Amino acid sequence: MKRPLIAAVAALVIAAPGAVFAWGGSGHRMIGVAAMQALPAELPAFLKAPQAIVDVGEYSREPDRIKRAGKAFDSDRDQGHFLDLSDDGTVLGGPKVTALPTTRQDYEKALQAAGTDSWKAGYLPYSILEYYQQVMQDFAYWKALNFAASNPAWAEHKAFFVADKARREKQVLIDIGYLSHFVGDGSQPLHVSIHFNGWGDYPNPGGYSTSRTTHADFEGALVRQSVTQADVDKAMTPLRAADGGVDIQLVGAYLAATGAQAVPLYELEKAGGMKPGDPRGAAFATRQIAIGASELRDMIVMAWRGADSQTVGWRPVPLADILSGKVDPYNAFYAID
Repeated sequence: MKRPLIAAVAALVIAAPGAVFAWGGSGHRMIGVAAMQALPAELPAFLKAPQAIVDVGEYSREPDRIKRAGKAFDSDRDQGHFLDLSDDGTVLGGPKVTALPTTRQDYEKALQAAGTDSWKAGYLPYSILEYYQQVMQDFAYWKALNFAASNPAWAEHKAFFVADKARREKQVLIDIGYLSHFVGDGSQPLHVSIHFNGWGDYPNPGGYSTSRTTHADFEGALVRQSVTQADVDKAMTPLRAADGGVDIQLVGAYLAATGAQAVPLYELEKAGGMKPGDPRGAAFATRQIAIGASELRDMIVMAWRGADSQTVGWRPVPLADILSGKVDPYNAFYAID
């Protein structure tokens, strides 16, 4: 990304302290911004506009901002932000994080067989996978509308295609923001561990902290005071887009890697690395936020590429049939049913 565009984004982003959730508002915003800035040239230009980058940074905070909407809402959605991964690599004695069931329904059955459920264990992997698939479908619609709006053979409905494409672009940014949030949750070690806020009531031979402020101290104040957007941008890893796209195995591997950082984080805290001004804490948090941003960028690219195999509209039309000019999608998109 060119320096003038970075400057424009920086001028638009206003960092404001917020409630402490995974990474707090600052960390989630940085993940969304960093990922969008790092998108490769193959993705459409509307994603790279300075305001779009800012918007995704703000939408990345939205799943936390809408908490406390009501008891029914919170009791169902709060568990989507975490995964209680046990020290043996299982989810509370149920399925291993590296061998999760394909659907949340089967995941729930596996947890119940182990004497627990997703209200206790969390269902973060499925939050990530759900929004990845939604972004992929968004891109499929965008590709169809982009082609349809420029096809002279379908000029009769061009106004609809143009307007619907504009609506879809807004929806894409919102959905990427939600994906960003949950991918970001998945890069925070205390969101992928039973030791999520102090070591807890478990064997503790390492003498790790049992403070109930551990979670907030790490993801909130430390990040706001010690991590910068520029540092996160520099710490991102090169693009890695799997040919098969994102599935539950890829998500599980990502979360397993994050969960493996819970003990090193407690070791760091024990050694004093979380104290204000200690560069070790800043480096640890920067690395994990950059991992989240890199994973988000990779998932956006995989969603873009995977969109070509999707069907869109009702009744469903293969995207390939639209892009070849074989099928005018107006009836399927305008919902003449």
